[in-house]
This record gives sequence, C-alpha cells and structure tokens, in this order.
Amino acid sequence: MTKVTEADVTVGGRRNLHYYVTQSELAPDADVVVWHHGTPNLGSPPEPLFAAAAEHGLRWVSYDRPGYGGSSPDPERSVASAAADVAAIADDIGIGRFTVLGHSGGGPHALACAALLPSRVLAAVSVSAPAPFGADGLDWFAGWSSSGVAEQQAALAGRAALEAYLPDAEFDPDTFIPADQQALGGNWAWLAGVAGAAMAQGDAGMIDDLLAGARPWGFAVADLSVPVLVMHGEADQMVPCSHGEWLAAHCAGAEFLPVAGAGHITVLDQAPVALGWLRERLAG
Repeated sequence: MTKVTEADVTVGGRRNLHYYVTQSELAPDADVVVWHHGTPNLGSPPEPLFAAAAEHGLRWVSYDRPGYGGSSPDPERSVASAAADVAAIADDIGIGRFTVLGHSGGGPHALACAALLPSRVLAAVSVSAPAPFGADGLDWFAGWSSSGVAEQQAALAGRAALEAYLPDAEFDPDTFIPADQQALGGNWAWLAGVAGAAMAQGDAGMIDDLLAGARPWGFAVADLSVPVLVMHGEADQMVPCSHGEWLAAHCAGAEFLPVAGAGHITVLDQAPVALGWLRERLAG
C-alpha cells in the first residue's frame, strides 16, 4: 500500500508551493523520483505507477506547479524556475539527491532541474515533451493537431492572445489517438481526473504554464551533464515524436526510446521501463 502525504512550503517569503510525498510499505526508504505533471494537471503523484515505483525501490515526490492546485501563481516564471521550486521542496523534506521524470508539459521542467541542479539530480526522464520554440532544424508545428497549433500560436502571441483564445477553444478529437481516448477512460483515468480538477480551477495555471513554455526556457539542453532518457510515442498527435527526437539529439548523452504505436497517453504504459532505467542509473 502506498500512502500519500501533502504539505506546503513558502518560497521567496511570499509564494506557496503545495507538494506531495509517497511512501510504500514495499520500499519505505526508497530513492526519490520527482514527478513533473503535464499541462493542465494537478501535481498529485501518478497513482497508476505506484506499484512499479515500489518494485524498483523508488518513491514519488511531486508538486502543483505555480497557479495549479494549492500553489500560488508566479505569472512571469520561466521553465527554469522549476529548479528553484523543486530545490525548496527537497530542502523542506530533507532530501539531498533525487531523480526527475516529467510527462508532456512537465518534461521541460524535469530537464530544467537536471540542467540547473546537477549536484542534486542524478538522472532525468522526459516523456512526450515538446522541444523549445525556435529549436534549430525542427519544423516545430509539423504533426500537431489543429487545436494544438492554435493554442501554441496564441501562447507565442502573449498573455492577452492566450486569454482570449482559451475560453472558446473547442477540443480537437485528433489530439488523441483512439488508444489514448480509451486509456483516459481506463488505465489512465487518474490522469483525466487530475486534468479535470486543474481545469475546474479556471485557466490561470494553464495560461502561465503555456506562456512559460513559449518563452526562452532559461537553460540550454545541450548543457545537461546528467544521464537523460527521452521517451516518446511514435503516434503522438498532441506533441509529435519529432520533438522527442530533437530533444534526444540535442541533450548531451541522452538516450532515445521511441514507443511504437503509442500516443500521448498510452506512452505512459511504458513508464515502468523508464523507472527501471532510473534504477539502473542510481545503481551505477
């Protein structure tokens, strides 16, 4: 059985971060994986992966990014800001070194921690994540659904454009492959739940997340010095697999794991493989 506890830490003397810590009876003293949630989600740890983490001797720490759940907004933040936030949470818990795993919009934030906290982050996994805007040699919008293109273009245009776009935006059924849609009603219903809870709060967290992703990230992926695994579904229609290929090619020493037939959600069925990869890096 895995127990989840929740707590808060104040950063910068003014801003609250709400975080979560798991502990499993199978691995009470397990090494830590910090989960970076997608956009828009709450930051509660990934319940479908509790058993796999415990089997690999790992436990989860996660948090609501600013503007989501119980965390205060930080409207001008960059992707790089995640490193200081995660360091503050780790200090509050008393964790020295850890690994990171981010899905979708959380992938760049996981990479930020790996780039900017190299003395604390032992290894990083990025799953289904976008590359930075303006990535050299990447046709950035190729392969996105029409709604994905419109949303990202609104983010590039700035806060006013994004705030005007989102309230009337309609869901594009081509965003998810049929297997993704089935997974959100089955094995990954948990993910649909945290996304729904995030959206029930309004658009503020999502807007700040998208704007952070549209700005310069605040670090260069080429400067990463820790082991990195980039995993991406080859059939992903939300964030095309070409983005994962680009990240793997430009993160120093990264490994690339394409998942045949997987979409943006069903790629997570292979997350236990990524946890095994993290376990190997910790053992090495």
